Amino acid sequence: MGQCGITSSKTVLVFLNLIFWFVIILLLVFMTEVVVVVLGYIYRAKVEDEVNGSIRNVYDEYSGTNSDAPSRAIDYVQRQLQCCGIHNYSDWMNTRWFNETKNNSVPISCCKSNTEACTGSLAHTEDLYPEGCEVLVVKKLKKIMMYVIWAALTFAAIQMLGMLCACVVLCRWSRDPAYELLITGGTYA
Repeated sequence: MGQCGITSSKTVLVFLNLIFWFVIILLLVFMTEVVVVVLGYIYRAKVEDEVNGSIRNVYDEYSGTNSDAPSRAIDYVQRQLQCCGIHNYSDWMNTRWFNETKNNSVPISCCKSNTEACTGSLAHTEDLYPEGCEVLVVKKLKKIMMYVIWAALTFAAIQMLGMLCACVVLCRWSRDPAYELLITGGTYA
């Protein structure tokens, strides 16, 4: 019995040491998540500025062909979000593509989906989406950021529960060393 008690005691100490380090690691991950959530919330306001600068660069690179990434991206965004231009369709008049084509039109992706004969002509602006893409892209990104923040908060709450359970085991054992953990191998009837 004496030898078995020493082995059980060492096993319990190793187990408690592992629980202690588990709590420390969970605490570090938890603090990192809190920092990410706080920074995400603070910097979500800067998303609009970043999107505005990026969107202008992409619109300047638009060539109207399906072979380059900026053109495909703009056409995709305008179709999916049902928008045209940065603020509205008139933004296209300030692009290199508009000046090179000289056809007084915007890309076909600006055409409303329920309009069949739309050519993108600025003579028929009623066929074009009136709202610009910047506002819709920023709104979509902020919505995604809020999902990420809520997911991080959910994981943080689960981690807090894990830390709490581990701390209960540590505190219980420190108050009552006779507290028998299941890993000692003893079976009782």
